[in-house]
Amino acid sequence: MIRHFVHLRFARDTSEADRQALYNDLAGLSGHIDGILDFQHRTNISVEAPLVRGFDDMFWFDFADINVRNAYLEDSVHQAIGARIVAKLDGGADGVFVCDIDL
Repeated sequence: MIRHFVHLRFARDTSEADRQALYNDLAGLSGHIDGILDFQHRTNISVEAPLVRGFDDMFWFDFADINVRNAYLEDSVHQAIGARIVAKLDGGADGVFVCDIDL
C-alpha cells in the first residue's frame, strides 16, 4: 500500500469554505479511481512554527499499490483539482510538499 501525503500552505485569503470544497473534490476521487482505499485531511497542530513553514493543512490518500498511485497522478480530474489547489496556495507550486511512503 502507498500512502501519498500532501502538505499545503494556503494563501491567507483562502477561506475555509474554499478549502473544504477542494477537499470534497479530492474525496470524490475515491469513487472515480479504482484502488483508492482511503482519503483523509487534517490541520497541522504542531507548535514548531518555524519548522512548519506555514504548511498548516494536509491530506493523504491510501492507494492499493503503486499502479493506483500512478493512475491518480495521470488522471485528468485529479490534475484539474490539483491546478485549483495550486492557484490557492501561497507561492503556487512552492506552497505544496508531497511525500509517498510504502506501508
